[in-house]
Amino acid sequence: MMQAHSGVLYSLRYELFGLAAMAAMTVSSNPADARHHSGGTPHSAHVDSYSPPTSWIVVDGNTGAVLHTSNPDALRHPASLTKIMTLYLLFERLEERTIRLDTLLRVSDHAAKQPPTKLRLTPGQTIAVEDAIKAVVTKSANDAAVIIAETLAGDEVNFAKLMTEKAHALGMSHTNYVNASGLPDDDQNTTARDQALLGRAIQERFPHYYKYFSTKVFVYRGKAMRNHNQLLGVVGGVDGIKTGYTRASGFNLVTSVHRDGRYIVAVILGRHSASERDAYMRELINTHIKEASLRHSAPVIVERAERQGDTKPAANAPLTEATPAASVDGNTTVGSNDPIQPLLVKTISIGR
Repeated sequence: MMQAHSGVLYSLRYELFGLAAMAAMTVSSNPADARHHSGGTPHSAHVDSYSPPTSWIVVDGNTGAVLHTSNPDALRHPASLTKIMTLYLLFERLEERTIRLDTLLRVSDHAAKQPPTKLRLTPGQTIAVEDAIKAVVTKSANDAAVIIAETLAGDEVNFAKLMTEKAHALGMSHTNYVNASGLPDDDQNTTARDQALLGRAIQERFPHYYKYFSTKVFVYRGKAMRNHNQLLGVVGGVDGIKTGYTRASGFNLVTSVHRDGRYIVAVILGRHSASERDAYMRELINTHIKEASLRHSAPVIVERAERQGDTKPAANAPLTEATPAASVDGNTTVGSNDPIQPLLVKTISIGR
């Protein structure tokens, strides 16, 4: 009788926990991503079908070694982490001096129609490149991301192809982009491991422009916009880089930390709330920053050319850099070098 009573209590506790988790998913403290498919048609699904495979990874930026990880190669939706690659391609043009920080970008009708969060620019207006960068970094403005894409590639579709090509050239072999903003799309996917690589590559390649990711507040036309990254200025050593959220992705975060000569990049994908994500990121940082090396020995992250027509790197292409040997403990691996087994996910969004 006592066993049956205990079983009922356990069941009730389990159901209450599940309901609480689902309730948390209905509230977003980061409105950077709109709730609709990139084609403009909302998906309709039950919230209780949402069950993302949460994944994370912590990488020693000085050595390239993986310090801690769980499900690092599970295929996930990047949400506004997409904008890291959007800015990577813009930083390339700035470095090449084919565009300048004071260059004025024209707002198209397509860009102006992007769902919030955005600057609410109107067609025909212009915005300086530097303001567009800050709007993407802080407010995660979808219209600014599209304006950048159209300026650099003519339209967003072509720009997304360039984004994917760049990702694969960097070694992000399980990442595919279809838009510049991160608005939901079933075909826009990435992994925690790929995002960690990008987080390191963008600051290694563009140390001067990477500093924009530490912008805490951006004032545009008299309106102040705070960075969605709540760890900036709060957790010691955090200098960027990007948050993201859609119902399909859960709450995502890529973080870079430089503290007392140590340097790590940590990624969390698919947490159930912004506060839960941030709390766990704090834990990852404080636990593993002490394990990071004080000496820089990692090879430079280099791009590799793809063969004409390839959509992914050749199967026998060398990895961008070596990964340490694996040590498995349940779901968690350290320095995993196991074959990638992505977990497919389906876009889930609530129609409005």
